[in-house]
Amino acid sequence: MAIECLVLGAGQEVGKSCVVVSIGGRRIMFDCGMHMGYLDNRRYPDFSRISESGDFNAALTCIVITHFHLDHVGALPYFTEICGYNGPIYMTYPTKALAPLMLEDYRKVMVERRGEEEQFSFDHIVDCMKKVTAIDLKQVIQVDKDLSICAYYAGHVLGAAMIYAKVGDNAMVYTGDYNMTPDRHLGAAQIDRLELDLLITESTYATTIRDSKYAREREFLKAVHKCVDAGGKVLIPTFALGRAQELCLLLDDYWERMNLKVPIYFSAGLTIQANMYYKMLIGWTSQKIKEAYGTRNAFDFKHVCSFDRSLVNAPGPCILFATPGMISGGFSLEVFKQWAPSEKNLVTLPGYCVAGTVGHKLMSGKPTRIDLDKDTCIDVRCQIHQMSFSPHTDAKGIMDLLSFLSPKHVILVHGEKPKMAILKGRIESELGIPCFYPANNEAVSVPAGQTIRVDVTKSFLRNHFNRNFNLSKHEPLCFSDTIINHEEISEICSNERIAEGILLMEKNKIAKIVSENDLLHKLDAKEHTVQLAFCCPVKVKNSQQSLDFSTGGTKPLPGESNSEPNPPHQPEKLLRAVSGFVQRQIQTCHVTRGPVHPGDLMRPDSPPDGPDTAPNNLSQPSEMNASFGTPFCSLLELLSREFESKIDCCNIQKTFDHLQLKSFQARICLNDLCSYRIQQGQSDCKTETFFCCSWSLSDDILARKLLGIMREVELDISNIAFLLPEHASEHMEM
Repeated sequence: MAIECLVLGAGQEVGKSCVVVSIGGRRIMFDCGMHMGYLDNRRYPDFSRISESGDFNAALTCIVITHFHLDHVGALPYFTEICGYNGPIYMTYPTKALAPLMLEDYRKVMVERRGEEEQFSFDHIVDCMKKVTAIDLKQVIQVDKDLSICAYYAGHVLGAAMIYAKVGDNAMVYTGDYNMTPDRHLGAAQIDRLELDLLITESTYATTIRDSKYAREREFLKAVHKCVDAGGKVLIPTFALGRAQELCLLLDDYWERMNLKVPIYFSAGLTIQANMYYKMLIGWTSQKIKEAYGTRNAFDFKHVCSFDRSLVNAPGPCILFATPGMISGGFSLEVFKQWAPSEKNLVTLPGYCVAGTVGHKLMSGKPTRIDLDKDTCIDVRCQIHQMSFSPHTDAKGIMDLLSFLSPKHVILVHGEKPKMAILKGRIESELGIPCFYPANNEAVSVPAGQTIRVDVTKSFLRNHFNRNFNLSKHEPLCFSDTIINHEEISEICSNERIAEGILLMEKNKIAKIVSENDLLHKLDAKEHTVQLAFCCPVKVKNSQQSLDFSTGGTKPLPGESNSEPNPPHQPEKLLRAVSGFVQRQIQTCHVTRGPVHPGDLMRPDSPPDGPDTAPNNLSQPSEMNASFGTPFCSLLELLSREFESKIDCCNIQKTFDHLQLKSFQARICLNDLCSYRIQQGQSDCKTETFFCCSWSLSDDILARKLLGIMREVELDISNIAFLLPEHASEHMEM
């Protein structure tokens, strides 16, 4: 299962944001913007990449618009009314209210004033908005039975949202444009900590870390005050929604404090409507503005008024907010032509400008002239001031968001290629997250996990349970012959464990997890396994005194007088005494349980049992274990402690006759002629005990580590904690 991301716009550039994501069998278009720097067919995304036949309703599940800026929503009326898309469209309430104003203003500028061919009409905008479903923040929208979306506060502009999309177990976030720091009229972006397969984020300021907001505001006010104080005019090209309100709040407050009388103008029309909506949608603004709303609406500006075009060449200083923000046309370009030749005037650029616009040319250096076309040339002698009042997050904000969400993969859009490459390097080196930055019309596929609800067989669950529990402490489970349901599994295995099984998927049947034996039976195949074995010598310290099996004290070995010093105890003799004791216990168990053979316990002359071949005769090992409180257990316990002290192996399973770690098993071997024992000259039988070990090929590395420990270790038999009954001593050999 994979998530595929097709970038139709904002790939290694800023403009015409449009990303189509295929996730869990659903296809979502995030944003549908236009490029403000082009007037030809490059203005819109290449929609033919979605569907060559033009059947966009079948090709897309839905469209989600993050905010009202034209580079995110400008192509939507064209796509719905001209290209014919009629499927679901989602955006927040403020975006649905403000997007038509932006679209109609653009249409008027491009068609009525510049005489360009009409791409869409006013009626197209109205019909397009009728197809839109408005959503609220953190409202979970069920697009269909599998796909759900949820909007989170993004800052940036009024109504901007990050979009969380989830299909089954696959989840992603598309940020759109966002701001991680609050400003005067909007708060910082807010999102829950989500588990994400993919995060698609803007990277407008991929390498920029901005100064403090206070320092930027002070620099801006100083430049503006200096210009008007000298009798100059200040042009602030800005979009009518967003930065215009932010800077109006800043200047209105400054003018009030400084008691300045120089007029501040807004270009009429769109901005008046925008301010009206800001007053209505006060709940989407910053906390400070919401708290002050009871006494005063912050958007009722005292020193800002509408502008009449006849005042363009009026004498005296003034400040004018004019649209559009990048001086790509419209009223801001008309005013720039009039004011640019004067050295007293100031053009201050408050945000990012797309390549190809007049604003971008001014930001790239101070040109002395700008050629608009072959017939129009502008002399530029005015002051140029660039300030970072962009509502986009900076590099630190992007890294903070990625660190907070920790997605499995990241795709960068809405940025410049060289800077995106630098940010990609930071993300991968500092956060360890795979990162991509595809160009326009390129697709990126990232893996995504998928959870399937399956049944499990009784054999699989029994094997899993028995491998994860110490059978000397827990009774084995008894399962019915039916498939185990989810509630029973949850009750039995309440904590997490690793279970190995085989996923069996048959046509028209529910998938289920089976054990190896289940699959062999299903396939009517014979089991074939590869087991490795070695009879490993382990050094045992000589005890200076034999153990008293009845009291735990010391006594002479059989045949010795009390007056003689106790001879060194021999481990082999102790083990053979245990063997005789075990034989008697087996005879007792035979009466109630049926045949029980010593080979089932020690297997001295045959390959050691693997982890899945425990003797069926010992179906109740916990009861047998009560009879075998022997040095077998004690030696195994000592060996287990050595393993635990030298490697991380807290999951050692200890039964009455062997140790097990994964497939590795170790048993005490009493057969001097064991075929898995390597004879290496004379060995000191008094100081060596042999353990028959077996393991599967998959655990060969682990087994070699454990065998290395066994060769080096020296077990102290005087530390044996479990003692034989007194009558076991009669089996001691001299």
